[in-house]
Amino acid sequence: MRFRAAALAMLLVASAVGAAAAPAATQQAEGEAYSGALVEFETTSAAVSDYAVDGSVVVENVTAQSASESGLGLDAGLESVTSVNGSVAGVDLGADAAATVTTESGAEMEAHDNQRGVLQIHAGGESQVVQADVSGEAEAESDERVVVSNGDGSQGAFIVVGDGETTVNEEGDVVARLEGDSQLVYRQYEGERTDSDRKQERMIRNGTATAEVYVHGAAESGSDAEDNATSVVEYGQDTTVEVQEHSESEINVTAERSQSQGKVVITTVSEEAFGSAESTEVFVDGEAAAEVDSYGEVRSAAQGGEESAYMVRQDSSASAATDVVVGVNHFSERSISMQSDGETGGDGGLSGADGPGFGALVALAALGAAFVAARYRA
Repeated sequence: MRFRAAALAMLLVASAVGAAAAPAATQQAEGEAYSGALVEFETTSAAVSDYAVDGSVVVENVTAQSASESGLGLDAGLESVTSVNGSVAGVDLGADAAATVTTESGAEMEAHDNQRGVLQIHAGGESQVVQADVSGEAEAESDERVVVSNGDGSQGAFIVVGDGETTVNEEGDVVARLEGDSQLVYRQYEGERTDSDRKQERMIRNGTATAEVYVHGAAESGSDAEDNATSVVEYGQDTTVEVQEHSESEINVTAERSQSQGKVVITTVSEEAFGSAESTEVFVDGEAAAEVDSYGEVRSAAQGGEESAYMVRQDSSASAATDVVVGVNHFSERSISMQSDGETGGDGGLSGADGPGFGALVALAALGAAFVAARYRA
């Protein structure tokens, strides 16, 4: 009897440890739910729902349907679209700080677990109509961008990358039409969008910025682990970016493109995970990049400049975060190294043996051992 009680206790502990070891992907009657460090959402048979960034729901529902099935003609106004009948075909949760939801129409929704909660809706080679029911008030700034203002003072932006358009329909929802390999991108900001945010959005929109890298500390995700988390968002299909290593004093990234034309890589790092912005230096293939003062100079470097260049901006729209914007002057494969003095705002250093939730695992294991011992003595 004591043996069975002990075995049962250890089984319960093992189950709890397994649940804490990775972002949650729980099967539910209506679909699946994803819970990462900063992004959470659920799926229904038709849509992604309750898309939350840092605990606040910013998109209540988003769905996609092929333009041909929606009945939207080429000359029809998007403002008249009020009901997009999508259908979820599959869900892949928890891989590389991202989750992917595919639809029957061929569209793909990719959620990234980072500070801005970046959500990409890829057309997948087909003409798609997308509808997003947002929590705040949506307003179209142009045919390629819609800004959402929330009651808590935060803002978000939907941006068309590639061939397509977006607007706000008669019911206040965000609607978009995407063609070919285009995508609709959502970025969430902690407060109001800054001028720097707008300039980054334009670079993403026109293809100048082809990727983003995010690094945040363990404490920001509520974890006790001494670990930093990374998230990579790739906007160009011919670009591959990978974080090779990261610590409180250095972030090393490789970026590869099939074309030689230079591009911009945006890196957002929290003070919890990286050193002070003032001491940041950037090296491309081991050579020091030029530090510049404007986005225009960064763009110039990426558009055939003699050398790569970078700019450091304190990001007022993300809590205690800094943007390091690097204009790489040419490709195919380049290594980018960002280095600082390593003085972080908290205990965010990288530990190779640890992972998100590691402290919780140790605590659970200790609790389980104590329980087993007590039962055995009884």
